[in-house]
Amino acid sequence: MDTIMLNLILFGPPGSGKGTQAERLEEAYNLVHISTGVLFRSEMDEGTELGIRANEYMSRGELVPDEVTIGMLKNKMLSHADAEGFIFDGFPRTAPQAEALDQLLEDMGQQIDALIMLDVPEDEIVKRIVLRGKDSNRPDDSDPEIVRKRFQVYQSKTAPIYDYYNEKGIAFKINGIGSIDEIFQNLCDTIDSLHV
Repeated sequence: MDTIMLNLILFGPPGSGKGTQAERLEEAYNLVHISTGVLFRSEMDEGTELGIRANEYMSRGELVPDEVTIGMLKNKMLSHADAEGFIFDGFPRTAPQAEALDQLLEDMGQQIDALIMLDVPEDEIVKRIVLRGKDSNRPDDSDPEIVRKRFQVYQSKTAPIYDYYNEKGIAFKINGIGSIDEIFQNLCDTIDSLHV
């Protein structure tokens, strides 16, 4: 009998707590968390063909083409054939990327089951990131104006992704304010209500 796969996109602005929640979901549902940032670094560190190509683009200050990113995602998924599903974090960021991800999963006999967005207002994001910036000595995190700009980029570039999956009836918003446990419980309730 085929195992039922659970593929999620965890979505939200920088500072919304995606990383923290992804770790907990990974454990609770036996999923593999794929963060594209971490994926890029490991492929480049290992000197893979895709890692070398990605590095060439990044060193020129260019965006890594979608097909390179999709290739990395495919390799990562194939290397975890025993996983019960995946959490995609940091990808897709544009509608064409969402279409490419859907195609990749379709080719593998899978699909995205839900996009879950951690909904956190701009002022709360600014407060969290500025606080994090003070703790971690990251200058770009301690300037509220820079943080607001990043939030605006998120709103304009990535909000269409929510709409893309919402049209398919699989986009959900979770209140991203509350304790880590409360937010995690809301995420689990949403996942458990899926018809997977």
